[in-house]
Formats: sequence, structure tokens, C-alpha cells
Amino acid sequence: MKSRVVLYCLLGGLPMTIAALGAGKFAWWWLSGIVLAAAFVPVALFGPRSALGQFGVIAPVLAIVTVLCTWSEVAVFFPALREQATRDMRASLVMYFIIAVVLSAVAWGLRLQNPLAHDAVPRRSPAGAVVMILVCGMAYAFFYLVFGAITYQFFTKVYYPEGAQIAQSLGLWFWAIQIGRGVLMTAAVVPAIYTLKMNRWQTAIAIGLMIWVAGGLAPLLVPNALMGTTQRMIHIVEIFTQNAPLGIVAGSLLRPKSTVASASLPKIAAASL
Repeated sequence: MKSRVVLYCLLGGLPMTIAALGAGKFAWWWLSGIVLAAAFVPVALFGPRSALGQFGVIAPVLAIVTVLCTWSEVAVFFPALREQATRDMRASLVMYFIIAVVLSAVAWGLRLQNPLAHDAVPRRSPAGAVVMILVCGMAYAFFYLVFGAITYQFFTKVYYPEGAQIAQSLGLWFWAIQIGRGVLMTAAVVPAIYTLKMNRWQTAIAIGLMIWVAGGLAPLLVPNALMGTTQRMIHIVEIFTQNAPLGIVAGSLLRPKSTVASASLPKIAAASL
């Protein structure tokens, strides 16, 4: 099983190198793809059994967390780059669609689905889920305010001296945008939360890592002309403090406590080796 998981990450990371055709840095793009694929290993092992089901879990995360929410941040803080970012967003959607297809096909082809992962997944009612998604959106705005302010004040103000002024000029719309981003990212991981055959807290941690990797770590690993190495590392940590807590909150709120004990991931994983 371990060797198949490694192969899943290596093969699943290859489509990311499509970007290297125009930008170069093949090894960096492949590393980025490998890290991104690793974030979806829990989906491959404990998610839907079919390739279509896998795609239905992976595609929303990539389309919304990786592409749309990244574009929205650029659109807010870099108005001069908005047109270019919009063009890049269209190209990115195509590339990440291909990545979702490949990850789904590789997981199915390698038969990574754990045969012991058959527990029913507890779910909230549709109305309850909507309420929790809204709560998660507000939680994200809080994380963004606290950790974003700390990062800006002590680390990134030198890079974005006009950032605070832009945020203030938007007024309440700025917070509406951030709550909306939190709602969208939470909605994007609902299919994963409702299909991962893991217990509640294992699911929450897996979702937190997934949102962080897809929304920050993987894309920022690749050197680019807009950010130096130090700047990228700072943003990787900043996004961790915002996205990982959002994922943990989403996983814990959208998965109600089950009266039937769920199978423990370590036990399932050990049994499959």
C-alpha cells in the first residue's frame, strides 16, 4: 500500500508540470504537484470508491480553494493585475481540471480505496449544514483578521504598504468578501467531509491540511516573478494559520458526533499494510 500511495503522489503530481511548458521550473512544478496530490491521499484511501466520486470531491477544492479564492485575493489587493489574473484563472481552471481527472483515475487504477473503510458517515441535515457553513465563513473572517493582521504588521507590510489602505477603502465590503471566501472554501470541502470514512477529528485534520495545501502551500512552492523566497514562505505560514483552522472547524462542525464509534484511521491503515 505504501508504494502505491507514493506512486499516486508521483503520478498525480505530473499534470502540474503543464505549467512548466511556458514558465519552466519543471522540478518545482512537479514538487508542487506531488505535495498537492499528497493532500488528497485521505480521499484516495477513505473517500468515494469510484473515479467519478473521487473527481466530485477533488474538483471543487481545486476550482474554488486553489483557483477562485486565490484570484479573489489578487483582485482585491492588486487591482492593476486584475485583468492578467483573470486570464491566468481561466488557464488554471483547465489545468486543475486535468489534475482532478488524473488524481481520480490514478486512485481508481491503483485500487487505493481501503477495503475496511465501510463505516457510514454521519451528516447534518441540509438546513443544519447551511448554518454551519455560514458559521465557518465567519470563523474564517476571524482567522483572517487575527493572523492576517499579525502577519501584515510584522512581516508583509514592507511588501504591501498600501494593503491596509485598500482594505479600509472597501469598508464592510472587505469583511463580506472574506466571509464569502470562507463560505466558498467550506462549501468546496463539504463533499470530502461527507464522504471520508474517517472519524470526526481525523476528518477535521485532513480537511484542514487539504485547504492549506491546495490554497497556499502547493501553489507557493514554485518560485515566481512577483514574490521572493522569503515572501512566499511568509505567505505559506500565514495561509496555514487561516486555512488550516478553517478546515478543522468545518470538519468538526459539519460532521456531527456519531453514536456509533467510527473505525480508527490508524487501525485501518495498519490493517491494509
